[in-house]
Amino acid sequence: MQHPVGSPLPPPHQPGHGPAPGWSPAAHHPGPPQGPAPLPPPAPGYPVAPRQAPSPHPGSGPVPHQPPPAPAAHQPAPAAPAPDTTGHVPLPPGGPVAVPRVPPATVAAPDPTTTTLAVLLIGPAGAGKTSVAKYWADHRRVPTAHISLDDVREWVRSGFADPQTGWNEHSEAQYRLARRTCGFSARNFLANGISCILDDAVFPDRPVVGLGGWKRHVGPGLLPVVLLPGLDIVLERNAERSGNRRLTDEEVARIHGRMAGWYGSGLPIIDNSQLDIPETAHLLDEVLSRSIASPPNW
Repeated sequence: MQHPVGSPLPPPHQPGHGPAPGWSPAAHHPGPPQGPAPLPPPAPGYPVAPRQAPSPHPGSGPVPHQPPPAPAAHQPAPAAPAPDTTGHVPLPPGGPVAVPRVPPATVAAPDPTTTTLAVLLIGPAGAGKTSVAKYWADHRRVPTAHISLDDVREWVRSGFADPQTGWNEHSEAQYRLARRTCGFSARNFLANGISCILDDAVFPDRPVVGLGGWKRHVGPGLLPVVLLPGLDIVLERNAERSGNRRLTDEEVARIHGRMAGWYGSGLPIIDNSQLDIPETAHLLDEVLSRSIASPPNW
């Protein structure tokens, strides 16, 4: 029986007979090396290959000449990995927004309607933040996105921690998560050349949770602007709301009083008590033009 690979098996042992001629047990059992094992007898009809005699002194004597290895065939260079894409549009990584460059005195200030910007619109409930932000984003001459923190917070359906039922660790955790999500979205929009305006009711007496958090998540180039109409206007606008967006008059008055702390902060403030939405958006452009020329220190 022929075995195509491996060493030949010994012939079956027969009582009264010793090992078969040509079979070396030492070649198939562990032990000290005893020289090369003998080759099995060739099958009938197959030629016998000549065997090279071992050198009497291993490690000495001339080494037989061997032909040089054939040159390796030319291998094509590996293809570069495909960049991360969304459809057919390359998606640059979103990094922190840098502070806008201050133009030289001899150069006119950049037009805020055509400059890629990141704006944070701050104000109490009923100040008109969302309405003004939407209008401003709709009427710019460059692509602009609007992100409302309240909208992102309400992405949580089951288990939504409504701040109206009390501000606790759950509502604050969901607020922080929503703000981080807004910041991530804004940075990715800006990395693709799309301006962004965000709106949130940021309190001046909580800098780490409020404005400091926005600066961390978006970048130092974020331009904050405060909308702060009179209390009577805020109460009137709040009365027109419905659902969980409508607050009690006491809560609106408390929030408005805390927002007054932005006076003297150095941030630009727009009193839009007597302005409609288009007029407020136009005034916002003027404020942003000054902020680009001289970024606020916040």
